[in-house]
Amino acid sequence: MDFQSESIIPEASTMDTLEKQLICPICLEMFEKPVVILPCQHNLCRKCANDIFQAANSYWQSRSSSISGGRFRCPSCRHEVILDRHGVYGLQRNLLVENIIDIYKEECTRPVKKRGKQLMCEKHEDEKINIYCVTCQTPTCSMCKVFGAHKDCEVAPLQNVFERQKVELTDCIAILVAGNDRVQLVISQLEESCKSIEENSKYQKQSLAEQFDTLYAILEQKRQDLLQSITKEQEAKVDHVKGLISQYKAHLEGSSKLVENAIQSVEEAGVATFLINSKMLIKKMMEASKASHIQRTEVGFENMEEFTVSVEQVEEVLQNLQFGSDYDDEDEELEEEIKEEAEEEEIQTDGQQ
Repeated sequence: MDFQSESIIPEASTMDTLEKQLICPICLEMFEKPVVILPCQHNLCRKCANDIFQAANSYWQSRSSSISGGRFRCPSCRHEVILDRHGVYGLQRNLLVENIIDIYKEECTRPVKKRGKQLMCEKHEDEKINIYCVTCQTPTCSMCKVFGAHKDCEVAPLQNVFERQKVELTDCIAILVAGNDRVQLVISQLEESCKSIEENSKYQKQSLAEQFDTLYAILEQKRQDLLQSITKEQEAKVDHVKGLISQYKAHLEGSSKLVENAIQSVEEAGVATFLINSKMLIKKMMEASKASHIQRTEVGFENMEEFTVSVEQVEEVLQNLQFGSDYDDEDEELEEEIKEEAEEEEIQTDGQQ
């Protein structure tokens, strides 16, 4: 149904809009001693703001006056501010809003005729809109109920329906605000969860890097120890072989001198002199030709196969390395075998040294 609208329509709309701006988002009533939350510029009743602050900072009253008051989160935009030791009472009162509330209350207490004309029925121009058709869910006039389109409908006083629906709307606002607070709480919890995930991931990465650095250090130290063992064995064998070479060179030099002496004796003309020296030379040359007194290396002496290390099982363990501390029986047996082999290799290496 369309209604005739005069000056009351824009004025009523303006008053309704103004009233919405003067409602505290906490108690859903008109502001009472409103305080402005800097720097977001939202307003709250000082009592409502203090209740929120007390709930969020339960130990504030027990703190020393020299300590900062605490944190306050605006319920409208969730912006967080730091309050001084005076708490909410240190916030600036919004005197402009208080004056507007006073003017609004004065305007609301004036008679209806001073605020503008009543809405009039379009069908019955002389009748005011004073009842509400419950069946059609629309305001109407008494003549429409008696003679018009709403004569068979259920009606109710307009003011009663207004008060009831206003209460319902206020309850919906409260439920929605509470729901928004719960959603914001969930968002905050999820944000904290993200921070915890990032911090825990950073810690685990650092721990894993340290563990692998330890493994690298162990492998490097083991590599140096094994290389040193090979080097010691190499030096010992080379020294031994060089000693044998020196002995053979000395034997060769002595044999060459005996050959020279024998040739000189053969070339000498004196028979007596030859007979005197030849017997001794023959004896020395026979002894030198045997060379049995010089030691020789054993077969395979130059091999270094005893220093071979088997790393296949270690490679398998490293390739199968996964997160977690639980291992199955096969992994435990494999670790025991690797440990036993490492101990045997250390015992063999110590014995060779």
